[in-house]
Amino acid sequence: MLSVALPKGRIAKETLEIFETIFGDSFAFDDRKLILETPKFRFLLVRNQDVATYVFHQAADIGVVGLDTLEEQGLDVIRLLDLKRGICKVSIGMKKGEKFDINKPEIKVASKMVNITKRYFEERAVSVDIIKLYGSIELAPLIGLADMIVDVVETGATMKQNGLEVVQDIMTSSTYLIANKNSYIAKKDEVLDIYKKINEVIKAEQKA
Repeated sequence: MLSVALPKGRIAKETLEIFETIFGDSFAFDDRKLILETPKFRFLLVRNQDVATYVFHQAADIGVVGLDTLEEQGLDVIRLLDLKRGICKVSIGMKKGEKFDINKPEIKVASKMVNITKRYFEERAVSVDIIKLYGSIELAPLIGLADMIVDVVETGATMKQNGLEVVQDIMTSSTYLIANKNSYIAKKDEVLDIYKKINEVIKAEQKA
């Protein structure tokens, strides 16, 4: 049996729909339950930020999580497959009309994605002061807490509504199927079997 860590919400729903397409069965969590047992799989419903941690520590054999989260956490897991879902960007946002100038002294950047932000500016040899926030990041430039923000952007509507605009994209993210390194060895046949089946579904969708 393979244990599968899924993030609560849309990604879990979309992943279970892939399993339904593959196996022709219904895959759904009972109300408020965090574990779904089927003959071949045990699905665990966890927070998005915790998926890679469950997989890394082998509490789950495989998992589904956004590439942005993987890049931010840097945990040593196997990235098996891009599921082509949940596509978004990690972008820099500033107050509308302000110029993105990385040569400006003492740049303050607000973000919950500290490592991605740090890497981006370090690669450009720019010294920045990163302020970690957990939510309502768009507020930071409006009240002078930061010059800019780094955040996940799907449509850009939230930024626009708050008088900000995207000035630079850092990376594109989508959901990935990941595996624990030991599970990949110990349960290789099972892991590769589900990988191949999911890959076939993704390929068929791309052709459609």
